[in-house]
This record gives sequence, structure tokens and C-alpha cells, in this order.
Amino acid sequence: MGSDTDRLHFDDAIKDEFRDQGYLVLSRVIPDEHLQILRSGCQYSIDMVNAEMDREKVDVKGPNHRGKRYFISLRYKQIPRVEEFIFSDLMSSICLNLLGNTAYLFYEQFVVKGAKVGMKFNWHQDSAYVLNAGYPPHPPFLTCWCALDDVTESNGTVYILQNGSREVVDHIQDSETSDLVGYHGNDPGRPVIAPAGSIAVFSSTTFHRSGPNTTHEMRRTYVAQYSSVPISNETGLMAFAEPLLLEGKRVSP
Repeated sequence: MGSDTDRLHFDDAIKDEFRDQGYLVLSRVIPDEHLQILRSGCQYSIDMVNAEMDREKVDVKGPNHRGKRYFISLRYKQIPRVEEFIFSDLMSSICLNLLGNTAYLFYEQFVVKGAKVGMKFNWHQDSAYVLNAGYPPHPPFLTCWCALDDVTESNGTVYILQNGSREVVDHIQDSETSDLVGYHGNDPGRPVIAPAGSIAVFSSTTFHRSGPNTTHEMRRTYVAQYSSVPISNETGLMAFAEPLLLEGKRVSP
């Protein structure tokens, strides 16, 4: 067992804001060492996927499009030192404050938008993807969207729908992108404008989307998701159920 987490403490006003708005932006909270680990891990992951494409002589593999976009998930054990961030005091304290005394790593992935690529991601709730994959209703889990670069409207940052439903709603599949879409209104949402090293934390029932990257540089993020209970069905776990917090104490990996 690790020690009591004490890196971050949120007062009641901040916790109320998270419950009311469905998200928080924590500016520049990722330590420099961990930010460099994540950036190196992101490039390592891209190189790994590109090598797989080379062997198969393709430029598209699953959700990954060479040089355009990458969704590289569930590989942290293959990537040097990324677990140091996933199971850090920082992440355990975020979960303790916003999720509760028990937290499991549920899912993780690098999300990269290539330079000058007009690819967006439609309005959705993360829990809708879990339900669509055949898993049962579950308590809302926590998404930690970590900016590895400065994030702006120009490079495809995430937008939050502040007045959206806090209950999971029916989503339909976009025929062009295969994205699930659960909101069809005109509210553009609030963009997360933040420097590298910041974390946007939101509930899995919070509607969010992202815009295209119109800049000349990649936009790199790392997403770590934590649940209060393992998420599974009769066939087994959807992804991970690796303990970060048990009875309010951090569990050493």
C-alpha cells in the first residue's frame, strides 16, 4: 500500500463546481518529469504503430491513420515508465477528491491529431461508448484528459457542453466517421484552452467533442480513465480494473 494521498486537496466549492459543471481544468499540474515521460511515451507509441503498419504494408490500422491521427490504447505496459504517471500521487489525489475512496485504472490511450488535418470528434458521452460495446450501466467514471502540448481551438482542443444531460442518452452512429453522436443542438460548447501539463477532468456522462487541428504541429494528449468499480459483463472486463485507490489509500503498482 502507498501512503495517504496529499498532493491535491479540493475544497467544497471546487467539488461543487465539478458536480455542477461536469468538469474541471487543472492548469500545469503534471510535473515536468512526468510530462517528458508522457511525451516520450507518445512518440514511442506512434513509432510502434507505424512499424506495425510497415509490416502489414498499410497506412490505416484500426482507428490509426499514419501521420493523421492516432488512438493508441491499452498499451501502457509496453511503454517505458508511463505507469509512473498513471499510478502517481497526482492521479490518486484527483480520483480521491472527485471519484471517491476506491479507484481503478479503467482505460488509457494516447490521442494524437496530425498537423493540418481537419479531423474532428463529435459530441458524445464516454459512457455511451461503454454501453454501445455491450457493457451494463455503471457509475460514472472519471476521464483525465492530459495536454502534452498547449491546447487551443486551432489545434483541436476538447469542448465541454456545460448544459448537456448528466444522464447517458441514446447515441447514433455517424455514417462517415463511425463516431457515436448524442447531441445535435447548436451549442458550440466551451473550449479548454490550457498550457501543456494541464489536465481537463470530466465525468463520463459529460458531453464533449473536439475540433480539427489546423496548425503545423501535432496535437498530443494522453487520456487516463478511472472507475469506482470494475466494468465488466459476462465475457469479462471491458479493459482494465487495476487498483489505484483502495479505502482511500494509494496502491503501489
